[in-house]
Amino acid sequence: MNNIVLRGWLIRWLLMVSIAHVLVGALLPWMATAPVLDAYHASIEAAFWPGGAPAEARDLQTWWMSLFGPTVQLMALWMIALIHLADRLRQPQVWLWLMLGLVAWAPQDIVVSLRAACWAHVRVDVAALAVMLPPLFWLWRHDRMAVAA
Repeated sequence: MNNIVLRGWLIRWLLMVSIAHVLVGALLPWMATAPVLDAYHASIEAAFWPGGAPAEARDLQTWWMSLFGPTVQLMALWMIALIHLADRLRQPQVWLWLMLGLVAWAPQDIVVSLRAACWAHVRVDVAALAVMLPPLFWLWRHDRMAVAA
């Protein structure tokens, strides 16, 4: 596979990952109280209330989750815009800014999750980095070399 084809595939991959974030962000406010998330909520509650959480804790947790959804959605829309700009303009700095955003977010999110022993969040953070950082790095390097040439 040549670099032009690979570049196109990596951009489409990043767009799909971003679209998935838009969808998840849109669903979170509607799904926060869904029974399918009961085990997830119970794992969070156990991190803070090992002896059992008060009923109000679940309400607060679903409220925060509902608020978090639009934030995820907005960040994903910005990612889509930046990916589109980086693709069209072929400016390696845009890929770099996307990488820096992930590198700034992930350690903080992971530390907060580790402090609360929320391993599900750590796994999601690591997975997000694994599916986004390698393509971004490759695109940054490829476009940087193309600009230099």
